[in-house]
Amino acid sequence: MKATLIAAAAMLLPLAAAQETQQEHGRRVVNDALKAVGGEAFLHMEDRVETGHAYQFYNRQLTGLAVATIYTRYLAPVPGKVSLRLSQIIGQKKDEDGQLILEDKGWVYNYHGARPMDDEDMAVFRDGMLHNIFYILRMRLDEPGLICYFMGTDRLESQAVNIVDIVDASNRTVTVAFSQSTGLPVRQSFKRRNETYRDFDTEVSMFAKYRDVGGGVMWPYDIRRERNGQKIFEMYSDSVQINQDLTDDIFSLPAKLKVLPKGK
Repeated sequence: MKATLIAAAAMLLPLAAAQETQQEHGRRVVNDALKAVGGEAFLHMEDRVETGHAYQFYNRQLTGLAVATIYTRYLAPVPGKVSLRLSQIIGQKKDEDGQLILEDKGWVYNYHGARPMDDEDMAVFRDGMLHNIFYILRMRLDEPGLICYFMGTDRLESQAVNIVDIVDASNRTVTVAFSQSTGLPVRQSFKRRNETYRDFDTEVSMFAKYRDVGGGVMWPYDIRRERNGQKIFEMYSDSVQINQDLTDDIFSLPAKLKVLPKGK
């Protein structure tokens, strides 16, 4: 009798899966990804410090190599907005070379001074962050109008993945590949309008070498970005720390720097 009940239950499993909608399946995969990156501990991550080697490329050629430290602090989420502060320092000193972004404004600076980021660069940053799967998992899952569509399965670099399209209320769409074995994001892609050439750029990011960075929070130590099939950025972290009680001075311009005019 017991064997019969087990057999009957097994027959019902494919039926239940078949009755699951594309949206339900997509949301389940994304919810599993949230659990995989740390669940509640990930959702309560207040800040993060990533230190390692950053590489920049142009036309497939290496154009920059430096030690980089990236400080991130999360703010209260606002639908459709980037609610974080970011300070990226290139080199060993804060005023040597870097970038500071405070919600909707930013500066690029070096020893010459700090220059406000132009509108297009800010738009690229904002668009990239709103499509970023880790920002979505941390800040946007409960956002009104955010829908997840299961698009099927595939193989990516010898591993089986689930493919999900995540679409927000403004019709921004990012396609994310999640490892079937770990649930972790391994690749994301989206299209961004290029205002200069009036066409679309395809932005791809790949994530690898996840490690527990505290309390069960998993973070990729290797991050690679491509644009239209060409590598533009790589970050190999040596250290990632979370919940470091980052102070406001980290998210401010060095006091001795001159603020330069925008766009000059």
